[in-house]
Amino acid sequence: MTQPDNTNELTRMLLALGLHYSADHLADIVAHATKNRMGPLQLIEYVVQLEDRERTQKSLDRRHKRSKLERFKSVDKFDWAWPEKVDRDAVEAALSLEFLETQRNVVLVAPQGLGKTMLAKNIAHNAILAGHGVLFITAAEMLLDLTAQESARALERRLKYYARMAVLCLDEIGYLSYDERNADLLFRVISMRYEKKSVVMTTNLAFADWPTIFPGVACTTALVDRVIHHADVLVLEGKSYRLKEAKEEKKVMSKEKRARK
Repeated sequence: MTQPDNTNELTRMLLALGLHYSADHLADIVAHATKNRMGPLQLIEYVVQLEDRERTQKSLDRRHKRSKLERFKSVDKFDWAWPEKVDRDAVEAALSLEFLETQRNVVLVAPQGLGKTMLAKNIAHNAILAGHGVLFITAAEMLLDLTAQESARALERRLKYYARMAVLCLDEIGYLSYDERNADLLFRVISMRYEKKSVVMTTNLAFADWPTIFPGVACTTALVDRVIHHADVLVLEGKSYRLKEAKEEKKVMSKEKRARK
């Protein structure tokens, strides 16, 4: 006499307990346990490991999606020999997330094309892998979002959203000029995070030149003060690496074109 198949009922119970991976892969788990002659404790341990791995991956995927961190080059592709000035030890300390231990900021200062955004994205990625909530956004995008809020209550909600992220990465500060309204909003975000949560920034301007970003704005000095008070300022100097790559690519294309003639 054959035993009744309770697979459907067991699947339902696993789903009710929130063990979704086990429910979806029940046949494979049973086959693996049978093949390896697992005892009861071994089987339970195996199921727990599978569920933990699956939940860890899903959590990582959710953090990565929420971070808005798009495709980027891994730091192992960064040419450390190209910048004329770079403190590699300080950059690697930032990549290892040492600054998060004391809620410090990281500010990458470099002219366009030297890889400051690439480094910032790698810092953000490492923070995601470490389990932190991260948001990567340009300063212009954040300020556009904040100024678009139609009520004081809506604005407060968005300010709290930017304030509560464990790591807020603000890219491209200095590429556009902002009026007093935008300066005030940026100041409020930085102030709400001050000595509580870390900010990673990229800028193409030295702090002495920040008044050109916020011309005639009274809070510029206070803004800079809050940014750099507890900050690791990483300065890169040199010629644009992107320009170097573009020139090399142009040379390769010219050679290929001549070879086809």
